Amino acid sequence: MTLLNRLRDYPRLLEVAYQVVERIVQGLNPLWRWIGYDRADTFFRVPEQIGKGAVFNCQMCGQCTLHFTGMTCPMGCPKNLRNGPCGGVRLNGFCEVDATMKCVWVEAFECSQKMKKYGDGIFEIRPPLNHRLAGKSAFINILSLQGDEMPAVWKTQTGLRHEYNHRTL
Repeated sequence: MTLLNRLRDYPRLLEVAYQVVERIVQGLNPLWRWIGYDRADTFFRVPEQIGKGAVFNCQMCGQCTLHFTGMTCPMGCPKNLRNGPCGGVRLNGFCEVDATMKCVWVEAFECSQKMKKYGDGIFEIRPPLNHRLAGKSAFINILSLQGDEMPAVWKTQTGLRHEYNHRTL
């Protein structure tokens, strides 16, 4: 495991770094809008791919959920599951497809419990992956509001959260 990969062991630090980058990117949104989101995407894509690729093995899905999944990329799941583990997680917490790999969702849950601001985000249901956004900057997609389309049938009166007391698990 490389030094950059070891950063995943510190989700709270990564959460703070994410918040700083998020504030900077959002603060400069008028500039990105003026430049045009497509041009801004070209500017962001390579650094995002290099940085997130080195630390999180980012697959550039264009709809980053790291801050909602304990700074663990769900695209690392061999089944590409975006809303929790499959039914085949082994008793030791390892993946049913790759027995040498800890389940991405077990790792995501454990890491999310160490995060202050986004820790409860792991219990929110994420929209299905929009494959048209693959290869684009997630930050720019967020600013231009692409990729957050939620099917109306998913919306409930209580919001998009699992309905159980997760703190007692």
